[in-house]
Amino acid sequence: MLDLKQNYFGLFGLPLAYPIDGADLAQRYRDLQRQVHPDRFAAGDERERRLAMQGAARVNEAFETLKDPMLRARYLLSLLGVEMDVTGETTHDTAFLMEQLELREELEGARHTADPYGVTARLMEHIDRGIKALVARMSEQFQDASPERLEQARENVRKMQFLKKLRYDVELVEAEFDEAE
Repeated sequence: MLDLKQNYFGLFGLPLAYPIDGADLAQRYRDLQRQVHPDRFAAGDERERRLAMQGAARVNEAFETLKDPMLRARYLLSLLGVEMDVTGETTHDTAFLMEQLELREELEGARHTADPYGVTARLMEHIDRGIKALVARMSEQFQDASPERLEQARENVRKMQFLKKLRYDVELVEAEFDEAE
């Protein structure tokens, strides 16, 4: 059975680093799932079945965290001693906040344009570029891992939270458009 006390990186046999190869992570996930899948232990005793369920849940939780750039960054920060209050922290970058307000206004305006899907597509492209840029910066920041660089990574996680929320809201608006057709 797996050592469920390992951190997520150790569980997957990965180094404690921010950049992750998604295909490699997915393969390791499949391999781990085969080892701990509860069906393999259906004929076992109660303890074996319980451990298999715990193992499968831990592997799923670890995979969901490691595959998501924002969740992976928050998790890595916590392993490095930097705790975040997910609901109580916000970015201190006023230019970024102003840009977010403008993007939200653009999203609201999409409802009243001739090409609402064009507006949402442009917003999604903008969001995806922003997230990719933050991921690239955090890859560098975690490489150094000095207190200053970790604080910069923390700030980038805050920004990524805004972008992910905006992406979610764009998807909701697109769903409204789909329902209205």
